[in-house]
Amino acid sequence: MSVVGDQDGGSAVPDDEWERFLRESVDGVADAPKEPSARARVVTKRLRKKPDASQIWPGHYAPPRQRRRKQGWYAVGFLASLALLAVALFPGRVVDWLAPGGEATDTPLAAETARPTQAPPAQAPEQPTLKEPFKGSPAARWADGAAGISVPPAKATGWMSTRQVAEALGHTRDFLVDASLDPAVLRGEHPGKAIARINPHQQDVQDYLSTAFRAPSKTNDPLLLFSRFDKARTRLVGDVVKTRGRITYQQGDRGALRVTTDITYVYPVVRAASGSSEVERTIVRREVVMDWDDPGKVITEPGTFSLVSYNIDITNGGCGTPNGYLTPAFGAERDTGAREGREIDPYDRSTSMEERMGKGCGVATRM
Repeated sequence: MSVVGDQDGGSAVPDDEWERFLRESVDGVADAPKEPSARARVVTKRLRKKPDASQIWPGHYAPPRQRRRKQGWYAVGFLASLALLAVALFPGRVVDWLAPGGEATDTPLAAETARPTQAPPAQAPEQPTLKEPFKGSPAARWADGAAGISVPPAKATGWMSTRQVAEALGHTRDFLVDASLDPAVLRGEHPGKAIARINPHQQDVQDYLSTAFRAPSKTNDPLLLFSRFDKARTRLVGDVVKTRGRITYQQGDRGALRVTTDITYVYPVVRAASGSSEVERTIVRREVVMDWDDPGKVITEPGTFSLVSYNIDITNGGCGTPNGYLTPAFGAERDTGAREGREIDPYDRSTSMEERMGKGCGVATRM
């Protein structure tokens, strides 16, 4: 019996076996060995030398698929372990994640770019503390300070170019910061920087400003534009004020850039006495409308605006005779606002200021 040799010294198929294979294959007999052609022998030789992936039949990929399934189960097990660890280490946070709506109650909110359609969802009431002064409040998810004042993209409007509009919007936010977030002003100091941004040639407004700090009244109340606390009575907790709101603009009279600001500020406070720890919150929603006038049509000064209107809605800041300061109540002394019995959600920004104004004091549904 002769044997077909392999030049590389590997095993070979005997000639008589290949002859029988070829003969029985022609006769229709399965499993009969046949003599391969020269090309078949070359292929056989190549397979023995280099069994790369391109020469393997598709059915040979089953083991890798099995490995991927095993890896998938390993991944599921790993994630499950992480979930159990999260529950063990941060049970409160996990409860927040599973709250109605599927969103964590401490996840920061995106900037407000349009009026909301509804009030923030209800939460379980929690007592604020010196460490967590916004605990139990929707404001816990609001941005800090100026970051919560949303400024829209600039485009040429009225007499202003795109660049000038962008500058005016930036100066507008600076005014809001100087008037309602500056620590010195919040301590009751005179808001000189903010006032300097108001057109000095607007006589009615200048008369209001000169009277408001000397003899505050309902019509000449500094709180219409500025947030101030009497430092002998009240002090802020920490240095963070939560804010939420937006700036919008359009063309106004005589080609002016008319800018409207609608911002809610949340101030955590305690009594001024040393060691005070009872935290309350004062919530101020203020709308200020201003014109950045064309100096060719209106007498003004560079970098200043003319006031068009200003409105305010205050929760736990005093609801009696104006004294020029926000006057929060603490504990049992808190004013329930039962004069009219109207319920107000101070965090609800879905209603306009026009709807809020002119209805007197009310009962805050949450603080």
